[in-house]
Amino acid sequence: MNSNLRDRIVRLLDVLPDERGYQLLDYIEFLESKYAERTAQSPNALQRFAEGVEDTLRAGRVSASTISETMGLMNKAMGVLSGVAAAGKSVASDVVDAASRNVARVTAERPAAASPPASPAPAAEPPSAPATTPTTDTIGGTPT
Repeated sequence: MNSNLRDRIVRLLDVLPDERGYQLLDYIEFLESKYAERTAQSPNALQRFAEGVEDTLRAGRVSASTISETMGLMNKAMGVLSGVAAAGKSVASDVVDAASRNVARVTAERPAAASPPASPAPAAEPPSAPATTPTTDTIGGTPT
């Protein structure tokens, strides 16, 4: 849809009450299911949750003004959660950057000519048992 048409539709939607907005939403979803040339951008998990709550309230015949207020509160909560998620990602990337810098520093401090540690010397072979020479029996003169 071109941007001029989208702007015109949004401008006309702004003057309608919420009840008519929900009727239009139903009609637009019907049109999308029949005539969409491509699939709509899938919402993130928070948006799917909010839309599920909204659809449940609508199915329960809750007034449009109550739904509007509820969704306004949910949008504010989603904004806060999005900020928390962004902060968490920032902290995680800072931790990864710090760890990478430490690894690079430790690698740079290691002497370049140092060879890997030598393997331990093989253990000395145990002494072999003394060779026995046959002795002769003094009585019979036979070897034992």
